[in-house]
Amino acid sequence: MLANSIPLLTPQHWKDYELIDCGDFEKLERFGDHVLIRPEPQAVWPKGLTEEEWTKRHDIRFKGRSATSGDWLRKRPGLPDRWHINYRNADVSIRFRLGLTSFKHVGIFPEQAVNWDYIAETVKTFRTKRPKVLNLFAYTGGASLIARAAGADTTHVDSIKQVVTWANENQALSGLSDIRWVVEDALKFVKRELKRGNRYNGIILDPPAYGHGPKGEKWKLEDHIAGMMKDVVGLLDPHEHFLILNTYSLGFSSVIVENLVRAVYPQADNLETGELYLQATAGSKLPLGVFGKFRKIGQP
Repeated sequence: MLANSIPLLTPQHWKDYELIDCGDFEKLERFGDHVLIRPEPQAVWPKGLTEEEWTKRHDIRFKGRSATSGDWLRKRPGLPDRWHINYRNADVSIRFRLGLTSFKHVGIFPEQAVNWDYIAETVKTFRTKRPKVLNLFAYTGGASLIARAAGADTTHVDSIKQVVTWANENQALSGLSDIRWVVEDALKFVKRELKRGNRYNGIILDPPAYGHGPKGEKWKLEDHIAGMMKDVVGLLDPHEHFLILNTYSLGFSSVIVENLVRAVYPQADNLETGELYLQATAGSKLPLGVFGKFRKIGQP
């Protein structure tokens, strides 16, 4: 008997982003007009291009000083700390401010464009006139911007004030308004929303493997995700909804995500689980997380 194949999904609409190559624990990426070299722990295979080609093509390289911080080395003077890129699909268009942070991130996770397309398509398909969408662990707001641009009443929750401020800046750059910004521990926010009896038509979770809330609350994915998912599904509107769970953890598989969703919400319609990846121009596929998603569209 043939085993079921696991969906492997990669973004299809990026013009301002390109994974050029990856390997030897690094990745060579183009964000708009600038090409960066950053560490990548999943890229355990050899590079597709030569070191000479990497040196020739990159503008800025991240060099780590510790496990959590490092410095950006520019190949020539005048290269910016901040710049802008766009994302557009068939339904919406948004704009981001990128920046060189001390912990190697630039303010966007490009593989999440797969989920953005799903959000935009689903919100546009909903019969609810102004669906409510909740984005948890929302970072600089890619999913929040997409949901709002598609017409949803959007709530953005993250425990770090600086990234919520960054997301607000992205909202302005995208010509959007009225996203609700919440700086709070996601677990606490969900429990409070349950007590209030609030419901959402869409919920997005992109939790880190490890993290801390604004008051030092500790988050460890494998310890907390089951309990959180049990609470989160209680916030779903029973008539029309979608849910996306994305996990970036070396210990998680799509089977784990499937079991987790089925356990807390066995009535999930159209459940799909699989892996997100970025396709390098040089040939390799870079795995960047496991997802689970399902939706229910209201009847006419």
